[in-house]
Amino acid sequence: MSIAGGVHLAVERGAKVGCDAVQLFTKSSNQWRAKPLDEQAILSFRQSQIERGISPVVAHDCYLINLASPDKELYEKSMAAFGEELDRCEALGIPYLVTHPGSHVGSGEEAGIGRVARALDELLAARPRHRVKVMLETTAGQGHSVGHRFEHLRGIRERLGSADRVGVCIDTCHIFAAGYDLRTERGYHSVMEEFDRIVGLSTVRAFHVNDCKKDLGCRVDRHEHIGKGFLGKDAFRWLMNDARFDGIPMLLETPKGADCAEDRVNLAVLRGLVRPRATKRARAGKPRA
Repeated sequence: MSIAGGVHLAVERGAKVGCDAVQLFTKSSNQWRAKPLDEQAILSFRQSQIERGISPVVAHDCYLINLASPDKELYEKSMAAFGEELDRCEALGIPYLVTHPGSHVGSGEEAGIGRVARALDELLAARPRHRVKVMLETTAGQGHSVGHRFEHLRGIRERLGSADRVGVCIDTCHIFAAGYDLRTERGYHSVMEEFDRIVGLSTVRAFHVNDCKKDLGCRVDRHEHIGKGFLGKDAFRWLMNDARFDGIPMLLETPKGADCAEDRVNLAVLRGLVRPRATKRARAGKPRA
């Protein structure tokens, strides 16, 4: 949800379309720096969240950040910007910060993985009292990106001294574009079993729930409305009824118009896929879409 006019308005907009959980940027997604959050902005955000019953709120970091970069200047700039993102989340009481692992820019996957891990270790060690957890987002595999193989995520976490503070956000469009086929029930369970074996399902803290404009293995990041892309509705049927993810926030990043009417449609499609037995079982912690 957009934060235009104030970060608290993302919560208000989410409530209007019927969200249980919301993702937002705490600042512009395409600028390095931002005006510091003042006390009134923080208070308004927290009050809106309480009044609207939106929980959790998840933040996404700036798209300019690249913690896998071999360029010293960009790496240091990314470190500073990501530290600021962590501090803004902490001030607002946002528990999760999603980040793309970044691009190794031709220097090699292992080198990129190592740089991401070192950056996160340093940034988190400098903030020992922060409650914010980082979520590494699965990527589609465009260019030299890190994160399109489950092994990349394991590699980052294995190198961390603070792995308990770093989880995973699975993006359905991205993993499909990267070659993981969720379209059949057997395929869905096979992919989840592979993720569990390599990374661990206990590390999953959120989902980005998006269909894909391109076919399996395209390695192109293009989101589509639920059931309108190459993934199709069945992939989301398996996800929405997977009891292992009860209570885990499931966040739409589908194409959005000015009035967010598309969000209402996509939410209705997802909620319509939940079987009665799953709804009953999940009363204490339903999948939060």
